[in-house]
Amino acid sequence: MMPNWFNFARLWQFCRRISRITLLLTLFGLPIGAVSLVPVVLHAQETQPVQQAEDQIIRQFALPEAPAQPPVYRSQPAAPAAPPPSAPPPAAPPPSAPPASNLTQTPSETESSRAEATEANTEETPMPDSEYVWEFNRYPEMGNRIRLEGVYPTARFGFTRPRNWEVQSAKAVIQFRQSASLLPEKSNLTVRINDTSVGTVPLNRTNGQIGNVAFDIPPSLIQPQNEIAILAEQQTSESCTNPNTPTLWTEILPASKLVYTYRTQTIPLDFSRYPYPIVDEYNPDPNQIAYLRPQAMTSEWLTAVSRFQAQLGRLLDYRPVRSRVIDNISQLTAQEQLVVLGTPNSQPLLANLELPFTLNQGKILDGQQKPLPDDVGVLMLTTLEESDRTTPVLVATGNATSGMTKAVQFLVQAKDRQIGTGQAITVNNLEEMASQNPRSWIGHLPNANRFKFSDLTLETDRYFVDTTVHGSNPAAIAIPFQALPGDRIARGSTITLDYTYGPQLNPRTSAVEVALDDITLGAERLSSKTGGSRSFTVNLPDDVVRPDSKLYVRFVLNPLQNGVCGIEAEQQLWGTVHSTSHVNLTKDTVTRLPDLNLLRVGYPLAAPQDLSTTALILPDRPTNGEFDVFLSFSRRLGQITQSDSIKLNTYLAKDLPAQVKAEQNLVAIGVRDRLPTPEALVTKGGLNLHTASLRQMGATQVQAIPDGEGVVKAVLSPWNENRLLLALTAQRDQGLRDVQDLLDNDRLFGQLQGDTTLIHRNQPDPNPYDREGYSITSLNNAPQERTVVQASFMGRLVMFFQNHWLLLPVGIVLLPLLLYGFSQIFLNHVANGGTRS
Repeated sequence: MMPNWFNFARLWQFCRRISRITLLLTLFGLPIGAVSLVPVVLHAQETQPVQQAEDQIIRQFALPEAPAQPPVYRSQPAAPAAPPPSAPPPAAPPPSAPPASNLTQTPSETESSRAEATEANTEETPMPDSEYVWEFNRYPEMGNRIRLEGVYPTARFGFTRPRNWEVQSAKAVIQFRQSASLLPEKSNLTVRINDTSVGTVPLNRTNGQIGNVAFDIPPSLIQPQNEIAILAEQQTSESCTNPNTPTLWTEILPASKLVYTYRTQTIPLDFSRYPYPIVDEYNPDPNQIAYLRPQAMTSEWLTAVSRFQAQLGRLLDYRPVRSRVIDNISQLTAQEQLVVLGTPNSQPLLANLELPFTLNQGKILDGQQKPLPDDVGVLMLTTLEESDRTTPVLVATGNATSGMTKAVQFLVQAKDRQIGTGQAITVNNLEEMASQNPRSWIGHLPNANRFKFSDLTLETDRYFVDTTVHGSNPAAIAIPFQALPGDRIARGSTITLDYTYGPQLNPRTSAVEVALDDITLGAERLSSKTGGSRSFTVNLPDDVVRPDSKLYVRFVLNPLQNGVCGIEAEQQLWGTVHSTSHVNLTKDTVTRLPDLNLLRVGYPLAAPQDLSTTALILPDRPTNGEFDVFLSFSRRLGQITQSDSIKLNTYLAKDLPAQVKAEQNLVAIGVRDRLPTPEALVTKGGLNLHTASLRQMGATQVQAIPDGEGVVKAVLSPWNENRLLLALTAQRDQGLRDVQDLLDNDRLFGQLQGDTTLIHRNQPDPNPYDREGYSITSLNNAPQERTVVQASFMGRLVMFFQNHWLLLPVGIVLLPLLLYGFSQIFLNHVANGGTRS
């Protein structure tokens, strides 16, 4: 029996139609098989453009064979002299997911080649042991001493170990001075390395006696990034010590130090370790870079150098780097690494280096001995063998300038750089990164007026999370609260803090406090004996949030039973700040230019953060002094910005396009007589700089002999009033060196003010960390000609009366008189009209 859905009549009609169609095709000479080919042809026509598009995107080239043993690098021992002070490095940011970029990489070494390299390395004559001293006086917070106060205080410091150091022995030499009131049998000092104790000594010195104790550190504890913690237990009573007693103190002195004995190891060169060995973010000494000058310096080469240098500033952050340009390799020093940017024709040294790619007649050949396309970039790591040392070399090249530029751009785009590996890379295609919003800055407050603490960025890809502190005198929780340049936080802005605290607190003496920088915004008593979650709101005063502000949450935690002593009583006291805390802002954006104070955070050059609206200008034949300032400024721009890419451009004066001059922020670098944009030296009402050391301000004119000051001067661009023209100049090379010191040193750079900053050294070779080494003068005589306002109507009205407050009393007097006059006119008009009627 047939199912209900089966219809025999319909099936018969369908078969008859198929037979008629087949008969017609046969009569017209078309084979029946052609019917089956129609979908195939259509599919081929559809896939052909897709395949062509894929062929345009996917580009592969034959590669040379990888060397049996990759080149290796062994650094020179560190200089015996102690390095200048610097801050400890922060934790490295986690890597981001790589974007869709198309790279062809040389094969990495095989397991057999690795074994051969390891065997060869073990047969080498070991390097003699070297010693390095890391003194505590390099920490800016050290000053004359670090003071430990309270019953259980702790001081923490970060320190690093270069990647290729094999530590043989290490010790911490702690020099301290203590209070005479401490009980020796109950007070002690403990040192921990990476949360592992390495020793404890009693605090049994007499008043004024200096203690000097050495703690041996197991070499296995020393990692590339480390922390030393110095913990004290300080007791003045046999029964119970009052934690607020002022005699509870121990001072760690700046002569304390860490002493390494180490050997340098050989490390294969591989882009998976980049930026090592060109720079080492764990190097305790300043990294040193030398750029090889090409045969003909061009704007394209300068652009590549500025972007590469800016990326080094981002990678190293506040760690110092010394960069310069050299004319030949004989000028290299023992601690410098070499960077060669340019085509084989512009950099003849490439023909003399051992490279995985063959060079022939100024062209780079692939594995089939064919020249690579001009737009393909090539990156290579190699070494330069000298009689007494080995220098690592980074090569970014191509058969044309476009290829070299693409190679450098791959290195400066953080997401792309992560997929690099091997000794050499050909950059076939590179993704173009879109520019960010000019008001979207990592590390600053979000653009939104309402946001949570979880939206505050601490570093790249790291946000604020719930944070807990313990103890009766815990350190304040520091939260970055940096306003965007020009943001004006108005009255009515609030911060609502969500927090939790433990149940063992004394509600009468325990509290939580919220402060912005050194201004206390509000406090609340922890009133519940059982603890719990609470919220309270504080108001933000007008215009107090700066681009470098920090929010501090301090817990004052006292135990419920004051007679209970010991570490157990301390650790049961805790408070937590939750990331759900939120901020509600009322803000306007008011930016007055020129203002060098804004330059400290990069504004307006760093809006957007990829520097796509900024161009550097150098004289047609820059001197070494001008080039050094150019390198320092490029590094500083990278240090104060964060983005996925860098689009900074640099031009020789002769190559500066009119469109760039009219649309971008300009930074001119050069000695005063050679400055590419002399318009920056003349300001109506401000300081005017002329040739022959002539200075003029208003009607006053002077000539200084000699004029050795460095000058940082900002004016509105004469070609676009919405852009800035910045001049880094001096009358002589000595002044340029002072400008370079200002750019390299954070303390000096943080003193930029007004529209003009003058800097000169007080000593022939000053220590940049010596406050008496330099004199800085800030001038603010030029009118702030341009005010950029982004505010509501009421906000603009309030700002108008704030800037013109003298109009208020005049208006109070004139307004009643005007109203009286209008009323009389109206009454007379009514009276006259009534008479006529």
